[in-house]
Amino acid sequence: MNSKEVILTPDGFRRLEEELELLRTVRRKEIAEKIKAALSFGDISENSEYDDAKQEQAFMEGRIFHLEKTLRNARVLEDHEISAEKVGIGSIVLLRDLEYNEELEYIIVSSAEANPNENKISNESPVGRAISGQPVGSIVEVAVPVGTLKYEILGIRV
Repeated sequence: MNSKEVILTPDGFRRLEEELELLRTVRRKEIAEKIKAALSFGDISENSEYDDAKQEQAFMEGRIFHLEKTLRNARVLEDHEISAEKVGIGSIVLLRDLEYNEELEYIIVSSAEANPNENKISNESPVGRAISGQPVGSIVEVAVPVGTLKYEILGIRV
């Protein structure tokens, strides 16, 4: 089974490795302790602590599997692959929303690293797709459910 290559920034690769290590070591032990404590209460048929701990364990094991697969299929971008000439993964992009005349700054990352709270948007998101490959000065249109957004690319840095 061939899996899709996942392109990661060096920082993104490091963060995913750290999360995987934390889950494998600390979180597995914590959840095992919760299960052990819940089992000590006796009958597990009506034991909500046991059910909750087992559900948490299943979710965590799924996340571990996902992280292992992502890291196994990862290609870490090298510095020379990130350009200030055109928008791509690893670019820090300054945009102007032409409707509201607001400036927005985003870091373009793969979907595995996307985190809107940190202004990290995926190259596969509507905005990410629209600006990828574009140079400074470009005006791009992004179709969204409520209409069309227009942005001007003011700057690109790495």
